[in-house]
Amino acid sequence: MEWLIPLLIVVVLVVIVGIYFWATYNTLVTLKVRVDEAWSDITVQLKRRADLIPNLIETVKGYAAHEKAVFENVAKARAESISASTPADAAVAENHMQSALRSIFAVAEAYPQLQASQNYLQLQAELVDTEDKIQASRRFYNGGVRELNTKIQVFPNNLIAKNLGFTQRDFFEVTDSAAIAEPPRVQF
Repeated sequence: MEWLIPLLIVVVLVVIVGIYFWATYNTLVTLKVRVDEAWSDITVQLKRRADLIPNLIETVKGYAAHEKAVFENVAKARAESISASTPADAAVAENHMQSALRSIFAVAEAYPQLQASQNYLQLQAELVDTEDKIQASRRFYNGGVRELNTKIQVFPNNLIAKNLGFTQRDFFEVTDSAAIAEPPRVQF
């Protein structure tokens, strides 16, 4: 009978540790899936923006055909944005895209007929809306990364998370935060 109490204590401890591992693993999986989903949302919005840009370029080209360098820079930034597969690559591409969009909007300001074009105005409105969605998706992604990274780093999770295959994720940080502080705008 004396051996039953220590055995019971060991069984209870094993059950507690098992429940802890089970709960920690499920929480980490949930956070990982949330971060993956948020990254997917960012890529969807980046793709949407990339799809709008050729239409915007064609609209502006009709009015400003001699601005070849601007259009080449936008096309290059678009290709870079589409091919970005990690948050670091996307951040670099984001900087280039914002710069290219500002230059195309600067060209558009020189053409009053273009500014009055319904097609151009609609494309511009859709692009601004998409930029807002990218910014919101980026915040959601970074919030998910913060939660996942925190859960991985806190004790005692840090002792088991790596062994379970969970690694920290990179934030979607842009090196030139002033360049993306707000969506591109055109002043009429």
